[in-house]
Amino acid sequence: MTVIRSQLIGTGYKLPEKVLTNDDLSKMVDTSDEWISTRTGIKSRHIAAQDELTSDLSYEASLMAIKNAKIQNQDIDFVIVATVTPDNTFPATAAKLAKKLELKPGTPAMDVNAACSGFVYATQIADNMIRLGEIKTALVIGAETLSKITDWTDRNTCVLFGDGAGAVILQGAECEGKNTDTGILATKIYADGNQYEHLYSDSGVSLNQKAGFIHMDGKEVFKIAIPSLVQGVEESLKIAGVQISDVDWYVPHQANLRIIDSVAKKLEIDMDKVIVTVDHHGNTSAASIPLALAETFEKGKFKKGDLIAISAMGAGFTWGGIVVRL
Repeated sequence: MTVIRSQLIGTGYKLPEKVLTNDDLSKMVDTSDEWISTRTGIKSRHIAAQDELTSDLSYEASLMAIKNAKIQNQDIDFVIVATVTPDNTFPATAAKLAKKLELKPGTPAMDVNAACSGFVYATQIADNMIRLGEIKTALVIGAETLSKITDWTDRNTCVLFGDGAGAVILQGAECEGKNTDTGILATKIYADGNQYEHLYSDSGVSLNQKAGFIHMDGKEVFKIAIPSLVQGVEESLKIAGVQISDVDWYVPHQANLRIIDSVAKKLEIDMDKVIVTVDHHGNTSAASIPLALAETFEKGKFKKGDLIAISAMGAGFTWGGIVVRL
């Protein structure tokens, strides 16, 4: 029996020009390159200009993805942007992006806020719509300008975050319905609101009409992140009907190198198979996985037939995984 699967046919990314190194940060707060590097693995991050918006980064990443997919803007049937830093409270950043891209009138456009798991959530939504036959081609984006909600006097958070956008094009194609098919084989998402207070913005429209700053209980996040990221991989692999030994590459959310290393050990995946970009991107929340995917494609590391496992965990708490064969 044939089935429709979402093929990953193109990726793109955009990083702001400004690079903020750990040495730069040491002149702003009481910290050092050694302190940041040993605890997080981060060496630098990109910072958006004051007039550089999440939609601007999304647009540039989208153009690159569309070009790499060898399609036209008008081929896109759906656009979804995962972000916690939209241009406006409303309308959706995706709607502004759809206008910039001159998509067909009536093309659905929406944002999703699942924090660092946003790209996984957005991908599941797009994949389900493709598999149901509602759309054929989707533009899925993770984009953030976290620097604009970062307290640059708080050394516990300001060393972690960066800005950027990653985009992927998903397109439906008939497959045999086997675990050897190309395309997305499985997605799985979770949330637990009981962990809400461990990672949050201290403000909001309804709360106090402000954007606020990021607050995080690092120890609690670290403790919960590792089993959540592991579960995202294991459960999506189970749904896909493949084994961890079949995985060619693991692309985790890029939050902290110590977390990534611990997850790889628990999954028994060699670090040579783990994509790491946190060292020069920092934590870009919803943008981190599509950024890592696009950058790795650009370097030519991925090849046709590779099986990729993806997992993310973020505020909410939210977490989940994807399994895709190229």
